[in-house]
This record gives sequence, C-alpha cells and structure tokens, in this order.
Amino acid sequence: MDTASRSDSVRGGGGATGGHIATTAGYTAVQDGRVLRITITNPKRKNALSYDTMAGLGDTVLAASQDPAVRVIVLTGEGGDFCTGADLAAAPGEKERGITPEMTMDVANRMIKAIVDSPVPVIARVKGAAAGVGVAFALAADLAYASEDAYLLLAFINIGLMPDGGAAALVAAAAGRPLAAEMALLGERLSARKAVEHSLIAGVYSDEELDAKVEAAVAKLAHGPRRALELTKRALNAAALTSLDAALAAEKAGQCELLGSADFAEGAAAMLQKRRAVFAE
Repeated sequence: MDTASRSDSVRGGGGATGGHIATTAGYTAVQDGRVLRITITNPKRKNALSYDTMAGLGDTVLAASQDPAVRVIVLTGEGGDFCTGADLAAAPGEKERGITPEMTMDVANRMIKAIVDSPVPVIARVKGAAAGVGVAFALAADLAYASEDAYLLLAFINIGLMPDGGAAALVAAAAGRPLAAEMALLGERLSARKAVEHSLIAGVYSDEELDAKVEAAVAKLAHGPRRALELTKRALNAAALTSLDAALAAEKAGQCELLGSADFAEGAAAMLQKRRAVFAE
C-alpha cells in the first residue's frame, strides 16, 4: 500500500464527530472529540513494531496534523509496555517482501518527524518498557509521563546496532552527552525516576496518578489556543532540537551498514534465542 492510500485509510470513519478512525495490524487510532488516541497493540511482543505498523503510525500522525478537529494526540501502548522498537521476529518476512533497511529507517524517521513537526501537542503515556525506537517515540513527544515501573532502554548496542529514531539528539538535548553516551554505549536500563531527574521525561506517577495526569493535560491542551500552542511548540523545538535532522541522517547511514553486518545477525539470533550474543573478535 502506498503512502497516499494508507493516509486515506486512517482518515476514514472518525472526523470531527469522533469515533473509530483506524484498526490495523499493530495499532489502533480513536478520535474522541478533539483528542486522537493512538495505541500500539502488540502486547505479546511488548508492543514491538513491524514495518507496516511504523508506516501506519506515521500516516496517522501526519493525517491528524492536517485535521483542524484534532487538538492533541496521545500515544501509548496496550498492556504493560509502551513500545520496544522494531520487531525482530517480523524481519525475515519483511525481507522476503523486499523491505530494505533503508525503507525501515525511512518509516521510523518519518514517524519521529511527524511527532516533532505536528502542529498539535503529542503526549506519550509510558508504562513498562520504552526500548529501541520506542525511546525515541517517547522523547519526541512534547510531554512524556511515565508509570513508576517504566524504563528507557537503548538496547541497540546489545544486538550490534546503533541508536536510531533521532535518539542521539533527543537524549543529548534533554540530558546532555554523558548520559546519552552511557545509555547508547552500555545499553542499560534507565528507570523512569532517573529519567525525570535527568529531564528526559516530564513526570513519573503511580498507575492511577498517571492516567489522571495524562487526562488533565489532555483536557487543558484540547481546549487551548491551537495556533499559540503550535507556535510555542515550534519555538521550543527550534531551540532544543537543532541537531535532530543531522542525527536522523547519520543514524540512517550507520544503521543501514550495521543491519547488514555479521554482528547484527548474531545479535538478532541471540535475542530471539534468549541467549547472550557473541560478537566477532
């Protein structure tokens, strides 16, 4: 399915009156008045993303950005996790379909840019794991609120890859180069509490408090001055994310090389087999 036909499919149904907009493999999008709620729906795989899911998510956010009825977007995951990045189990089938690393990187980068460039605020509601490009999804949002059990994990290095989705710029912009290097080079979890301390996310709450906080922010933004919110968001991003485009380009070039490497083949096999990877000497 090409981009135009995917965009048509995610627009159908809801409109300004609200209702169900899209149900497709890997996510749902429901418009509730002025609020678009997008939920990644692959809980058995901790909301890992296939190529088609990433492409559809980008289409949905872009379509919502052009809809004057939408005033705020909420992005979350079904069940106990937010999103754990690309679904390695889906990769062999995608390769058979002719999906290249360049195509995969393009749809991931497109989703990040759609979130950042959206004229309406995007809220990430983060529970459990935010890993891989899921970290970038959360940090690209204007407001990221997390549950107490949530954590951020740039696990790419553990499977022979590098961070992508603009993570290099998004983490460094908020927390600085030292923490970005530690997360990217060591591939260890950063708890939601630590993420708040380092200004990576806006707040951490109990499950009950999380929903209340998200809904309070949604209510205020949904009835706020749309143009003022858009220009405020644009100014904040212009000041804080000056290196995002360069990071996306560098990550695409590097990741496309690494995705064809022996180290990644070993890392992916080890992850799927739940064993420790043994990289080349």
